[in-house]
Amino acid sequence: MTPLSRRTAVAALAAVTSVALAGTAVAAHRVRPLPLAHAHNDYLHPRPLHDALDHGFTSVEADVFLVDGELLVAHEPARLDPSRTLRSLYLDPLLARVSANHGSVYAGYRRPVQLLIDIKADGVAAYRELDRQLRPYRRMLSTVTAGRVHPGAVTPVVSGDRAARGPMEAQRVRHAFYDGRLDDLVAQTPAPAAFIPLVSSNWTQSFDWRGEGPFPAAERARLASIVGTAHARGQRIRFWATPDRPGPARDALWSELRAAGVDHINTDDLAGLRDFLNR
Repeated sequence: MTPLSRRTAVAALAAVTSVALAGTAVAAHRVRPLPLAHAHNDYLHPRPLHDALDHGFTSVEADVFLVDGELLVAHEPARLDPSRTLRSLYLDPLLARVSANHGSVYAGYRRPVQLLIDIKADGVAAYRELDRQLRPYRRMLSTVTAGRVHPGAVTPVVSGDRAARGPMEAQRVRHAFYDGRLDDLVAQTPAPAAFIPLVSSNWTQSFDWRGEGPFPAAERARLASIVGTAHARGQRIRFWATPDRPGPARDALWSELRAAGVDHINTDDLAGLRDFLNR
């Protein structure tokens, strides 16, 4: 090949590569954010956070353990890996996205993306470390100051070990919120949405229906009451332990959750929920 033809070939390859990269960037911007989509145990996917965002999810869940002063992401102690930290898997990539998209996780999407952080043990100590780690990222985070919420691109919500509630309630300035339970909806003095914006519950502890056959009228009424009470207080509802095996039963249950106004549908099947919501 002559030098001229070599230069021509290189230029052509560069042009093709440029077009391909441009197409990838356009495709990434065309991801449709799905307000109801929650990635349960998100960190178990091949690309934590990124796979969920590529499917349009607006809520992701990470389990954490406090180990030697670091928050490691894993479902159980046997799977702990010092390289898989909350910062490296979630906080740093989210900050990069928010910076690239001029203040939002998805370009043009102005609602916060929820980062549900499930503390698996040592609630008080783990939360204090979490609070320390969140501070450098505060420019992208929703924050509460003296009970007033200042929305950001990312809203951290603390779940799991209930001992974290005490130190959180004592703070005047917080960069995280608390994941309530159904008991919080019937408390004599309910906590405000500025502290508990999300109420989560195990589906199997409140409902017998698993998506097969008709949804019992009494259970449908109970679901409507739960959602209505939460929404009247400015709170969102999520259920875990819902059926997640592909099939008619799962679709039937997801349809009832959606019709009732449940705010987050829980799944490990990213493509399955994306396709269901887009239908």
